Amino acid sequence: MMRTSETVYKYLRPNKKFPHVWCPGCGIGIVMGALVRAIDKKGLSKDDIVLVSGIGCSGRMSTYLDFNTLHTTHGRALAFAAGIKLARPELTVIVVMGDGDATAIGGNHLIHACRRNIDITALIINNNIYGMTGGQYSPTTPMDKKASTAQYGNIEKPFDICKLVEACGASFVARGTTYRANMLDPLIEKAISRRGFSVVEAMAQCPVQYGRRNIQGGPVDMLQWYRDHAVPVAAFKEIPPGEAGERFPIGVMVDLDEPGYIDRYKEIIKKAGGEV
Repeated sequence: MMRTSETVYKYLRPNKKFPHVWCPGCGIGIVMGALVRAIDKKGLSKDDIVLVSGIGCSGRMSTYLDFNTLHTTHGRALAFAAGIKLARPELTVIVVMGDGDATAIGGNHLIHACRRNIDITALIINNNIYGMTGGQYSPTTPMDKKASTAQYGNIEKPFDICKLVEACGASFVARGTTYRANMLDPLIEKAISRRGFSVVEAMAQCPVQYGRRNIQGGPVDMLQWYRDHAVPVAAFKEIPPGEAGERFPIGVMVDLDEPGYIDRYKEIIKKAGGEV
């Protein structure tokens, strides 16, 4: 039986692209391992996958993984991915974004990809901050938490990514954390398997830009915080209103079997008398 390290290694581009740029203790590598294991379990060929990323720490993932890859501009990864999926619908298109990339400059692309329910898997790595560009607060930075652009604490209410994409029409929505890495694997696998627009939010620690400013300790301390505050969906629903505090739900939030944009687009072509 192949070991996990061997499984991950066979999908990497080790000769030209390493060492990586991620800080010690960063959670993005854990998410990348989960993505690779999910792909491997599904038995997908490297040539059948297109991995698209934007700009930011998570955007480097497309550089390190040996698929068909596209490293695009900030916030525009979903727009590029939609074009690829429309041109080559038989390909499995996966988009990796950070919380700023997906919900700030890319927020409009995100909500319309959900609305269209286009057949793409979006993996949003949420570390609550802009890590690569200097530690500015992002749309998911919790209120009162510090950032380089919020020295006295953030005063803007953060997005709940899962609620946002659910409201906009995504057919599959799930959340996991880097503490429960073995839970991320099946969530990503399910997302890839579903037709329509699928979103997996992966909560990942940023010990350098976020953890230090907010005195959360080192990487292990931040992982333990996820352990103590991430609650399975069913159990979270039992928490009385207003008593959740900093706790948040993990698991599958939405799982609908609905026709995706590509399915509907093919029907339009048929009605117009064209060939699919």
